[in-house]
Amino acid sequence: MEALQLPLPAQWVGPVWTGVQILLILLGGYLAQRFVAKCLTRLGERYPFPPQLLMPLRGGLRWVIMGSALIFVLGRLGVSATVLWTALSGFVAVAAVAFFAMWSVLSNLLCAILIFTVGPFRLGDVVELVDTVDKPGVKGRVVAINLLYTTLIEVEEAGTGSVMVQVPNSLFFQRSVRRWRGTDVLL
Repeated sequence: MEALQLPLPAQWVGPVWTGVQILLILLGGYLAQRFVAKCLTRLGERYPFPPQLLMPLRGGLRWVIMGSALIFVLGRLGVSATVLWTALSGFVAVAAVAFFAMWSVLSNLLCAILIFTVGPFRLGDVVELVDTVDKPGVKGRVVAINLLYTTLIEVEEAGTGSVMVQVPNSLFFQRSVRRWRGTDVLL
């Protein structure tokens, strides 16, 4: 008995061919990024390039190659490259504006995390932010540390009372800081 061969339906030829093209594009992208990585490795062995330069370059080129392969794949699926680039550039513009708008907040949050983990001062310590050698800055006892500000109690010169000062956390990493541990230090 002869084996019965059924022809592939004509409606399947298009999607199967598109799938093969997508796999070839992804394989080409993978091989291209491996080739570029190998070339950069050989370049680093031949010439004295620092690894701090080659690692980000290798990673950036990997993202560019695989991102381009993804654009080609989406193009094979019928998505317009113009629409993709417009959406991507709009997203990047909005992200850049949002990043610059939140820069000071993000800086203070990062500095708060550093204050909590590194511990340059603690609650109860007396700290002084030094502007210059001949001009003293803010000095006071640390009474609270939160994600944006460190609160100091500053004793006034005349001795009539005290003032609470909220210092942005980022200032502790931008200026010199004098610190006295414990509660036995007089303000």
